[in-house]
Amino acid sequence: MSSATPLAERMRPETLDDLVGQEHLTGKGSILRNAIDKGTIPSMILWGPPGVGKTTIANIVAHTLQVPFYQLSAISSGVKDVREVIEQAKQQTQAILFIDEIHRFNKGQQDALLGAVEKGTITLIGATTENPSFEVNAALLSRSQVYVLKALTEEAMVRLLQHALQNDSTLQQYNIELQETAALINISGGDARKLLNLFELVVLSAPAADKLVITDQLVMSIAQKRVALYDKQGEQHYDIISAFIKSMRGSDPNGAVYWLARMIEGGEDVKFIARRMLIFASEDIGNANANALLLANATFDAVTKIGYPESRIILSQCAIYLASSPKSNASYMAIGDAIATVHKQGDLPVPLHLRNAPTRLMKNLDYGKDYKYAHSFEGNFAEQEFLPDKISGAKFYDPGKNAREEELRRFLRERWKDKYGY
Repeated sequence: MSSATPLAERMRPETLDDLVGQEHLTGKGSILRNAIDKGTIPSMILWGPPGVGKTTIANIVAHTLQVPFYQLSAISSGVKDVREVIEQAKQQTQAILFIDEIHRFNKGQQDALLGAVEKGTITLIGATTENPSFEVNAALLSRSQVYVLKALTEEAMVRLLQHALQNDSTLQQYNIELQETAALINISGGDARKLLNLFELVVLSAPAADKLVITDQLVMSIAQKRVALYDKQGEQHYDIISAFIKSMRGSDPNGAVYWLARMIEGGEDVKFIARRMLIFASEDIGNANANALLLANATFDAVTKIGYPESRIILSQCAIYLASSPKSNASYMAIGDAIATVHKQGDLPVPLHLRNAPTRLMKNLDYGKDYKYAHSFEGNFAEQEFLPDKISGAKFYDPGKNAREEELRRFLRERWKDKYGY
């Protein structure tokens, strides 16, 4: 092909109408589109997997609003670069600063943005594949709107391929029949950039013919030589981390260690792996083995200090322990049910006996009256109501069927008798 620019870049959308996927953010009447149409966008963090449109949205915003656009990569930029952009932006009435992989900025680099974002000197658009709650400091996060981007669906990816065939002048030089798409889609894993560049690789590498028929077999025969390179760049870590988590949930330490090895060999961030195990310890094990959370937390702390290659041993120990532990998602389900009740019932009033009474007026209004201080009663327990009247007796925590939580069930049954059905 004559063009040195990758197909994914040649096909980058220039308007929201051209963007495939993310309709919940950019479709007609959506929250982000409305903000763009009004020309009053907030600073924002775009959070989602690779190749789903984070950079594209940032470019479209700047193009639509016709304002100066500055772009930095958190991998290669430092505090000095940030300050230089801020100084340039001060000369403008409005400017956008796009920072790719903002989760890689340390605290000092993120702090350098705070004043400019707060004063409106710049409108920040940060892109990240990591949960911003963990990777973006609270002060910067509180000044930004977080928009969650989703992996592209199979239907969306087929549309991207067909759009490229119909509109890319370089591809049009070939007689191409897109007969099968499953291999292209499966290898790409919801990443549009990877999909289009793999498609271009197949066209480039296929034997010369009057008609190039794209089949799954052809794609696999060409892609197999390159898949390992994609893994080492971490572009498949969402599929692999899913297999890792599911192996631990399924109590298979062998599967867990294999997928852990795949991530290690792919150069995955040790904190990314440890953080997922920390979440897993509470979500999938919980009170069935409360020590799991302690070990996962200690693992996160240890690998943060040590790094590769030694941290592989610590990660392996923890993964095996979590996979071999009894499982319970009771705590996860409990908070989910409680949040659903909050959404359904709204802000129910706190019963008077549970309210705080720091002033005489509040005491006169019976705040705290008739509250029973548990430690003043036998067994450190006094039966009383701890839920709003409207949902009295609602049970959110249902202990799992494992040895430890069966003990908890018996304890709660002794205390509450038939009230919660333990």
